[in-house]
Parts: sequence; C-alpha cells; structure tokens
Amino acid sequence: MLSSCPGPIGIFDSGYGGLTILHGIRRLLPQYDYLYLGDNARAPYGTRSFDVVYEFTRQAVVKLFEMGCHLVILGCNTASAKALRTIQQTDLPKLDPGRRVLGIIRPTAEVIGGLTTARHVGIFATEGTIKSESYNLEIGKLYPDIKVSGVACPFWVPLVEYNEAESPGADYFVKKRVDQLMALDPQIDAVILGCTHYPLLLPKIEKYVPRGIRIVSQGDYVATSLEAYFKRHPRMEQLCTKGGSVHYLTTENPGRFKESAQLFLHEPVEVENIVLS
Repeated sequence: MLSSCPGPIGIFDSGYGGLTILHGIRRLLPQYDYLYLGDNARAPYGTRSFDVVYEFTRQAVVKLFEMGCHLVILGCNTASAKALRTIQQTDLPKLDPGRRVLGIIRPTAEVIGGLTTARHVGIFATEGTIKSESYNLEIGKLYPDIKVSGVACPFWVPLVEYNEAESPGADYFVKKRVDQLMALDPQIDAVILGCTHYPLLLPKIEKYVPRGIRIVSQGDYVATSLEAYFKRHPRMEQLCTKGGSVHYLTTENPGRFKESAQLFLHEPVEVENIVLS
C-alpha cells in the first residue's frame, strides 16, 4: 500500500539527460526534496517501441511512488511522448488517483508561442520523439498557426554520454542536422532542444544555427511550469517535503553514474543502485 505521508518530488529519465531538467528545477525551487531515477541500464529509449517505453516508464513511476513520491516528473522527452498519456489515463486511477505524473513536452509547447515571431518552429529530438509527433500535436493544440518541423538526431546522445560534446568530431554531426532542419524550413526562428541531453551540445548548436534563431532549452521552462502548477494545486505542493535534499538512483553501475552525472551537474553525487521490474 502506498504511503500517504509527504515525500520527495520524483524525476525520472531513461539516462542522464533528465539531470538538466533536475538542475533547472532545483535552481528555481531549491527548497524541495528530490529523488532522481535514471534507467541507465536500459537506455537509450529513443529507438524503442511505444509498448516498451511505456512498460519501462510505468515500472519507474511505480518505484518512485513506492519510495514516497506523490508527484513524478518524466524528465525525458521520449517517455513523455510515448508513455505519459497512458500512465495518466490508465494507470493512475488504479495505482492512486491522488498522485500525479507530469511530462516536459506540454510546458515547452506552452511557452513556444511567445518565443517565435515567424511562427515557424524547429525541433531537434530523438527518433522516437520525432516519430511520435508529440510536439507537433501539443503545439498545434495551443497555437494552430505555428508550423513545426522536426529532425531526429541519433548520434547526439552518444556524443554527450561519451563526453565528446566538445570534441571537433561533434561538429560534423551537429552541423549535419542543423543544415537538414534549415533545409526543411528556412523560415524557422525558434528551435526546441527536444531531448534533455542536447543542452550539453549548445555551444556547437549555436555555432551552426543561423544568427537570430532562438534556441529553447527545456530545464528553466519546466521549472517555471512546475512552480505555476504548485500555485494551482496547493494540496500537491503540501505533499512535497522541503528539506533541500536530492538523492540519486540508477539501474546501472553507480560508479559509472557518478562519473557521467558530473558532466551534467558539475558536482559530485551519491547514488544507489536499484532494480526495476
């Protein structure tokens, strides 16, 4: 049986990218306790099927609920695209109707209308997120006048995770996808980084994206959206403990997680290994 006592805010990602979301949230809302879970042993999710991503994400959400979280944020674009709706509509009523699972695509879609003048927006994301068309659908609901063009960037995540984001070799892969996106729609004036790893490639992306185009990284916008969510839902806010702590969980080797997490957070972390099933 799930506990009704207040607990930390859960943040889930298939790997390390969600650490950029956690970082953005903690900068704005440092007073809360956070529990970060990375399913690093089964990453990446970007090329997996909808059914597999849903099942893996559901397992992680259940684990975070069992560990006391009343609110879980899917800090992963692929999980948000492929699993969020089913978890919200099918699983939550059975697990606990009082708990909540939020994604990161909707908050990004909400702000994009104020960040584009041309009403032409580009998306860099994983293959799974692009194929799901989640950004196109969410932006279309809010801003039907915006044209959305997306490009999958299959090599960008490995560049980050193998610490090659600043290497000369990364230039080729970044420039190739930037050129591909701009060829799809030269009128784009705002680009969403639709994968949480991509902010670590920002210097390279800025180097090749045409001058004057706004690059939208998700962490700060998700944090602002969460702050607004708490104002609208004070009961949920009261169920989130406030001790300023953060604890990390991984399904992979803790030593590998510690080493890689420092690329994203620039601080040492303590991490615990867990099993999802």
